[in-house]
Amino acid sequence: MPLSTGTIKNIVSRCAEKVKPALELIRQKLSETPLVHCDETGTNIDGKLHWVHNVSNGSYTYMTVSKKRGYEGIKSTGVLPDYHGIIVHDCWTSYWKFNDVTHSVCCAHLLRELNGIAENHPEQAWARKFKEHLLRMKRAKDKAIAAGKDYLSVFTIQKYKREYDVIIKEAYAQNPIAEPVRKKRGRVKRGKILALIDRLKKHKGAVCLFLEKLGVPFDNNQAERDIRNIKTKTKVCGCFRSRTGAEEYMGLMSFVSTARKNGFDSYHAVKMVLSGQINQVFGMGY
Repeated sequence: MPLSTGTIKNIVSRCAEKVKPALELIRQKLSETPLVHCDETGTNIDGKLHWVHNVSNGSYTYMTVSKKRGYEGIKSTGVLPDYHGIIVHDCWTSYWKFNDVTHSVCCAHLLRELNGIAENHPEQAWARKFKEHLLRMKRAKDKAIAAGKDYLSVFTIQKYKREYDVIIKEAYAQNPIAEPVRKKRGRVKRGKILALIDRLKKHKGAVCLFLEKLGVPFDNNQAERDIRNIKTKTKVCGCFRSRTGAEEYMGLMSFVSTARKNGFDSYHAVKMVLSGQINQVFGMGY
């Protein structure tokens, strides 16, 4: 039976409205968990660039849409402003503005940057050394977890941190900071390589957190997987026609993703929404 576009839109809107109580529960649950993953990606809404912000973990997914990519956009999710746990992110500058959390940097992103430097600038020997050092730390962590340990010894952690500092010192030696040019205002351009070295030095604690706390993941793949459907949606449809439609989509996808993580397939998740049985997804009422 053919359905008009308006009919389909009305069905989606009614479903999105019924999901709202569950979204608030998801937001509250994420606010209480000890660790969350964060990421953002761009999408087109009525010809204008908007940003989808994601906060998630292994049990919950919460996505919102904003005109802003930075601090205000991240803050609008309503999760991080009152959060006090560990956030895993890709080192986007705006996340560092949240001071009441513990930061963990995605080391998979660092590996990609280091690979790029090693391939395009073979003379940068420090990049290969740092990449190998990160992978050694990951192997040490994986070995400890496989052995049933809850933590690595202080001696082991300090040994890796000292090696970290040695490589960073070598990186600066290979990339001396240029002298400022007279009659020119502002900071001297540092370039991508020096900028990465500065980041690694400044955020050493966040880079090494996965080694100090074995429950902290090495990468931010959880958030990237949860937000990937937005890129697929944009690729297939090109854009969202309205901000309301985008918000409804984020709400529904947040619920469906959460339902999947709790053992439900998409069809039964939506069926429970329409029949008013959302609490079954979480195994509790609200």
